[in-house]
Amino acid sequence: MSNPFLTRGLDEVHVDDSAMTLNGTINRTGTLLVICLASGAYAWSQHLGPGTIIGSLILALVIGLVGCFKAEWTPVLAPVYALLEGLAMGSISLYYNLRYPGIALNAVLLTSAVLFTLLALYTTRIIRVSDGLRTGIFAATAAVGLVYFATMLLNIFGVHLPFIHQSGPIGIGISLVTTGIAAANLLVDFRMVEDGVRAGKPKFMEWYCAMGLLITLVWLYAELLRLLSRLNGSNK
Repeated sequence: MSNPFLTRGLDEVHVDDSAMTLNGTINRTGTLLVICLASGAYAWSQHLGPGTIIGSLILALVIGLVGCFKAEWTPVLAPVYALLEGLAMGSISLYYNLRYPGIALNAVLLTSAVLFTLLALYTTRIIRVSDGLRTGIFAATAAVGLVYFATMLLNIFGVHLPFIHQSGPIGIGISLVTTGIAAANLLVDFRMVEDGVRAGKPKFMEWYCAMGLLITLVWLYAELLRLLSRLNGSNK
């Protein structure tokens, strides 16, 4: 329930003769990560401008929304989404890294550490994703999305909320909370993939679930990048 992309697809797509598998989903996820990292490295090396970053983010959002309603298209949409997100995040990472050298590598390492730690906790059942936990994570994610959307609208009209985008204890605290919520979404995504495999969902759902996982990982990386920048900023 936390990741609307995964939730909608697994709820509405019916069982097919050619079913998704866990290994297939892992392979698709790996493919998308390679595409994302490769395009990110290209963006990093080319110093792409703000127009490319904004354009990539908008197109990625549109593709994500289309994929949410057309899961059967994700074998084509997912690689394109990974390419666009890589271009945007590579450029954004370069911006942060020029200001705080080494921050991008630290964010990548932290994202990987969170992913594998939560995966281990989930597979060993140390953490169990109950229906109540999924509902709580969904509500928290929706609240974060609402705050981000409201902040964006207010910025358009020249109204800037204090603390939201600033360093200092409150800004760091807010960033810690949003980072935690982003990380929690991974647990729900794991549960969604497991449910899909158990239910024998169609083969193309491997791409759908892989795309959903990539969406969460990109969000987590972005939040970690923002958190690290605030921590660095508060030390200056």
